[in-house]
Amino acid sequence: VANTGFLSLCAHGRVTGLAVEAGAAMSHVTPVCAGQTLRKGTRCLGVAGDHLSGHLHRLLLQSPTELSVLQALTKKVLTKLKEQCCYVSLDYEGDLLQKGSHQPARFQTPDGHWITLGKERFCCPEPLFRPEMLQHGCPGLPQLARQSLHTVPEHARKHLLGNIVLSGGSSMFPGFPERMCLELNFLLQCTGMRIEVLANPSRGTAAWAGGSMAASLTSFQHTWMTKGEYQEHGAEYVHTRF
Repeated sequence: VANTGFLSLCAHGRVTGLAVEAGAAMSHVTPVCAGQTLRKGTRCLGVAGDHLSGHLHRLLLQSPTELSVLQALTKKVLTKLKEQCCYVSLDYEGDLLQKGSHQPARFQTPDGHWITLGKERFCCPEPLFRPEMLQHGCPGLPQLARQSLHTVPEHARKHLLGNIVLSGGSSMFPGFPERMCLELNFLLQCTGMRIEVLANPSRGTAAWAGGSMAASLTSFQHTWMTKGEYQEHGAEYVHTRF
Protein backbone atom coordinates (compact mmCIF):
# COMPACT_ATOMS: atom_id res chain seq x y z
CA VAL A 1 0.00 0.00 0.00
CA ALA A 2 1.61 3.28 -1.09
CA ASN A 3 0.67 6.85 -1.85
CA THR A 4 0.50 7.52 -5.60
CA GLY A 5 2.23 10.89 -5.17
CA PHE A 6 5.25 9.18 -3.61
CA LEU A 7 5.24 6.56 -6.38
CA SER A 8 5.13 9.30 -9.04
CA LEU A 9 8.23 10.84 -7.49
CA CYS A 10 9.94 7.42 -7.48
CA ALA A 11 9.31 7.16 -11.22
CA HIS A 12 11.30 10.38 -11.62
CA GLY A 13 14.12 9.08 -9.39
CA ARG A 14 13.18 11.18 -6.38
CA VAL A 15 12.01 10.60 -2.81
CA THR A 16 11.54 14.29 -1.98
CA GLY A 17 9.36 16.65 -3.96
CA LEU A 18 5.89 17.87 -4.74
CA ALA A 19 3.75 15.52 -6.83
CA VAL A 20 1.03 17.19 -8.90
CA GLU A 21 -1.25 14.41 -10.12
CA ALA A 22 -4.07 14.89 -12.60
CA GLY A 23 -5.76 11.56 -13.19
CA ALA A 24 -9.07 10.25 -14.48
CA ALA A 25 -11.25 10.64 -11.39
CA MET A 26 -9.37 13.02 -9.06
CA SER A 27 -6.41 15.38 -9.01
CA HIS A 28 -4.03 15.66 -6.06
CA VAL A 29 -1.07 17.69 -4.86
CA THR A 30 1.14 15.74 -2.45
CA PRO A 31 4.31 16.92 -0.65
CA VAL A 32 6.83 14.18 0.12
CA CYS A 33 10.00 14.55 2.24
CA ALA A 34 12.56 11.72 2.29
CA GLY A 35 9.89 9.22 1.30
CA GLN A 36 7.39 10.39 3.91
CA THR A 37 4.07 11.75 2.66
CA LEU A 38 3.06 14.93 4.49
CA ARG A 39 -0.66 14.33 4.86
CA LYS A 40 -1.50 17.77 6.22
CA GLY A 41 -0.10 19.29 3.04
CA THR A 42 -2.05 17.09 0.64
CA ARG A 43 -4.65 18.92 -1.43
CA CYS A 44 -7.38 17.44 -3.60
CA LEU A 45 -9.19 18.82 -6.64
CA GLY A 46 -12.44 17.20 -7.76
CA VAL A 47 -11.71 17.94 -11.42
CA ALA A 48 -9.94 15.33 -13.55
CA GLY A 49 -10.11 13.49 -16.86
CA ASP A 50 -13.65 12.16 -16.61
CA HIS A 51 -14.99 15.61 -15.76
CA LEU A 52 -13.07 17.14 -18.67
CA SER A 53 -14.56 14.61 -21.10
CA GLY A 54 -18.05 15.57 -19.96
CA HIS A 55 -17.14 19.25 -20.23
CA LEU A 56 -15.90 18.72 -23.79
CA HIS A 57 -19.13 16.98 -24.71
CA ARG A 58 -21.20 19.90 -23.40
CA LEU A 59 -19.02 22.37 -25.31
CA LEU A 60 -19.43 20.41 -28.54
CA LEU A 61 -23.20 20.26 -28.15
CA GLN A 62 -23.15 24.06 -28.45
CA SER A 63 -21.27 23.84 -31.78
CA PRO A 64 -22.86 23.74 -35.27
CA THR A 65 -21.97 20.06 -35.77
CA GLU A 66 -24.92 17.79 -36.46
CA LEU A 67 -26.56 17.15 -33.08
CA SER A 68 -27.21 13.45 -33.63
CA VAL A 69 -23.50 12.86 -34.28
CA LEU A 70 -22.52 14.54 -31.02
CA GLN A 71 -25.20 12.81 -28.97
CA ALA A 72 -23.98 9.43 -30.22
CA LEU A 73 -20.42 9.93 -28.92
CA THR A 74 -19.47 7.29 -26.37
CA LYS A 75 -17.20 7.91 -23.38
CA LYS A 76 -14.40 5.99 -25.10
CA VAL A 77 -14.62 8.11 -28.27
CA LEU A 78 -14.84 11.33 -26.24
CA THR A 79 -11.68 10.37 -24.35
CA LYS A 80 -9.85 9.69 -27.61
CA LEU A 81 -11.10 12.99 -29.06
CA LYS A 82 -9.93 14.85 -25.96
CA GLU A 83 -6.50 13.22 -25.97
CA GLN A 84 -5.88 13.78 -29.69
CA CYS A 85 -7.22 17.30 -30.15
CA CYS A 86 -7.17 19.28 -26.89
CA TYR A 87 -4.38 21.35 -25.34
CA VAL A 88 -3.79 23.79 -22.50
CA SER A 89 -3.60 27.45 -23.45
CA LEU A 90 -0.80 29.61 -22.04
CA ASP A 91 -3.05 32.67 -22.42
CA TYR A 92 -6.65 31.54 -22.04
CA GLU A 93 -8.27 34.99 -22.03
CA GLY A 94 -6.19 36.11 -24.98
CA ASP A 95 -7.00 33.01 -27.03
CA LEU A 96 -10.71 33.48 -26.37
CA LEU A 97 -10.56 37.04 -27.69
CA GLN A 98 -8.34 36.33 -30.71
CA LYS A 99 -10.20 33.80 -32.82
CA GLY A 100 -7.31 33.36 -35.22
CA SER A 101 -4.87 32.43 -32.47
CA HIS A 102 -5.86 28.76 -32.42
CA GLN A 103 -5.93 26.28 -35.26
CA PRO A 104 -9.05 24.11 -35.65
CA ALA A 105 -8.68 20.35 -35.47
CA ARG A 106 -10.70 17.64 -37.20
CA PHE A 107 -11.57 14.28 -35.71
CA GLN A 108 -13.22 11.33 -37.42
CA THR A 109 -15.64 9.27 -35.36
CA PRO A 110 -15.68 5.45 -35.66
CA ASP A 111 -18.84 5.66 -37.82
CA GLY A 112 -17.10 7.96 -40.32
CA HIS A 113 -18.45 11.39 -39.32
CA TRP A 114 -16.12 14.37 -38.97
CA ILE A 115 -16.11 16.75 -36.00
CA THR A 116 -14.31 20.09 -36.14
CA LEU A 117 -13.03 21.62 -32.90
CA GLY A 118 -12.21 25.29 -32.49
CA LYS A 119 -11.96 26.95 -29.10
CA GLU A 120 -13.19 23.69 -27.55
CA ARG A 121 -9.60 22.48 -27.94
CA PHE A 122 -8.29 24.71 -25.15
CA CYS A 123 -11.54 25.29 -23.26
CA CYS A 124 -11.77 21.57 -22.40
CA PRO A 125 -8.76 21.28 -19.99
CA GLU A 126 -9.07 24.81 -18.56
CA PRO A 127 -11.11 23.70 -15.47
CA LEU A 128 -7.92 22.13 -14.10
CA PHE A 129 -6.77 25.72 -13.64
CA ARG A 130 -10.22 27.30 -13.22
CA PRO A 131 -12.47 24.78 -11.42
CA GLU A 132 -15.22 27.40 -11.17
CA MET A 133 -15.97 26.65 -14.83
CA LEU A 134 -17.46 23.37 -13.58
CA GLN A 135 -19.05 24.96 -10.50
CA HIS A 136 -16.26 23.83 -8.16
CA GLY A 137 -15.42 26.25 -5.37
CA CYS A 138 -11.82 25.20 -4.72
CA PRO A 139 -8.71 26.74 -6.33
CA GLY A 140 -6.99 25.32 -9.42
CA LEU A 141 -3.95 23.05 -9.39
CA PRO A 142 -1.28 25.80 -9.28
CA GLN A 143 -2.96 27.49 -6.29
CA LEU A 144 -3.33 24.13 -4.54
CA ALA A 145 0.38 23.50 -5.13
CA ARG A 146 1.21 26.82 -3.47
CA GLN A 147 -1.06 26.00 -0.51
CA SER A 148 0.60 22.62 -0.15
CA LEU A 149 4.11 24.07 -0.22
CA HIS A 150 3.24 26.57 2.52
CA THR A 151 2.39 23.69 4.89
CA VAL A 152 5.94 22.34 4.58
CA PRO A 153 8.58 23.55 7.10
CA GLU A 154 10.61 26.35 5.58
CA HIS A 155 13.92 24.49 5.75
CA ALA A 156 12.48 21.67 3.62
CA ARG A 157 10.45 23.82 1.25
CA LYS A 158 13.33 24.68 -1.08
CA HIS A 159 13.97 20.97 -1.70
CA LEU A 160 10.37 20.54 -2.81
CA LEU A 161 10.47 23.66 -4.99
CA GLY A 162 13.26 22.10 -7.02
CA ASN A 163 11.39 18.82 -7.46
CA ILE A 164 7.86 19.52 -8.67
CA VAL A 165 6.76 16.44 -10.60
CA LEU A 166 3.72 16.04 -12.88
CA SER A 167 1.89 12.74 -13.31
CA GLY A 168 -1.39 11.25 -14.47
CA GLY A 169 -3.14 11.02 -17.81
CA SER A 170 -4.71 14.47 -17.54
CA SER A 171 -1.24 16.03 -17.25
CA MET A 172 -0.48 14.83 -20.79
CA PHE A 173 -2.23 17.72 -22.56
CA PRO A 174 0.23 19.72 -24.70
CA GLY A 175 0.93 22.97 -22.85
CA PHE A 176 0.07 21.58 -19.41
CA PRO A 177 3.68 21.55 -18.06
CA GLU A 178 4.38 25.02 -19.47
CA ARG A 179 1.18 26.46 -17.96
CA MET A 180 1.93 24.93 -14.55
CA CYS A 181 5.46 26.31 -14.68
CA LEU A 182 4.23 29.76 -15.74
CA GLU A 183 1.62 30.01 -12.99
CA LEU A 184 3.81 28.55 -10.25
CA ASN A 185 6.61 31.00 -11.02
CA PHE A 186 4.09 33.84 -10.73
CA LEU A 187 2.53 32.52 -7.51
CA LEU A 188 5.88 31.71 -5.87
CA GLN A 189 7.94 34.65 -7.07
CA CYS A 190 8.36 35.72 -3.43
CA THR A 191 10.67 32.71 -2.90
CA GLY A 192 13.25 34.17 -5.25
CA MET A 193 13.65 30.74 -6.88
CA ARG A 194 13.11 29.84 -10.49
CA ILE A 195 10.55 27.03 -10.45
CA GLU A 196 11.13 24.09 -12.78
CA VAL A 197 8.43 21.51 -13.43
CA LEU A 198 9.48 17.95 -14.23
CA ALA A 199 7.30 16.40 -16.92
CA ASN A 200 8.47 12.96 -18.01
CA PRO A 201 7.06 11.91 -21.43
CA SER A 202 5.68 8.74 -19.79
CA ARG A 203 4.17 10.60 -16.81
CA GLY A 204 0.70 9.30 -17.66
CA THR A 205 1.63 6.01 -15.98
CA ALA A 206 4.22 7.38 -13.53
CA ALA A 207 2.53 5.96 -10.41
CA TRP A 208 2.56 2.45 -11.92
CA ALA A 209 6.20 2.76 -12.95
CA GLY A 210 7.13 4.11 -9.51
CA GLY A 211 5.32 1.23 -7.85
CA SER A 212 7.29 -1.26 -9.91
CA MET A 213 10.56 0.47 -9.00
CA ALA A 214 9.72 0.62 -5.28
CA ALA A 215 8.70 -3.05 -5.23
CA SER A 216 12.03 -4.09 -6.77
CA LEU A 217 14.11 -2.55 -3.95
CA THR A 218 15.70 -5.00 -1.52
CA SER A 219 14.35 -2.97 1.41
CA PHE A 220 10.83 -3.63 0.12
CA GLN A 221 11.22 -7.36 0.75
CA HIS A 222 10.86 -6.75 4.51
CA THR A 223 7.53 -4.94 4.15
CA TRP A 224 5.58 -7.74 2.56
CA MET A 225 2.73 -9.56 4.21
CA THR A 226 3.55 -13.18 3.45
CA LYS A 227 1.13 -15.88 2.44
CA GLY A 228 1.87 -17.67 5.73
CA GLU A 229 0.97 -14.56 7.74
CA TYR A 230 -2.22 -14.17 5.74
CA GLN A 231 -3.21 -17.78 6.33
CA GLU A 232 -2.41 -17.54 10.04
CA HIS A 233 -4.05 -14.20 10.81
CA GLY A 234 -6.54 -13.66 7.99
CA ALA A 235 -7.26 -10.57 5.88
CA GLU A 236 -7.57 -8.31 8.96
CA TYR A 237 -3.82 -8.66 9.49
CA VAL A 238 -3.27 -6.13 6.70
CA HIS A 239 -4.25 -3.37 9.17
CA THR A 240 -1.59 -4.57 11.61
CA ARG A 241 1.13 -5.18 9.03
CA PHE A 242 0.71 -1.83 7.27
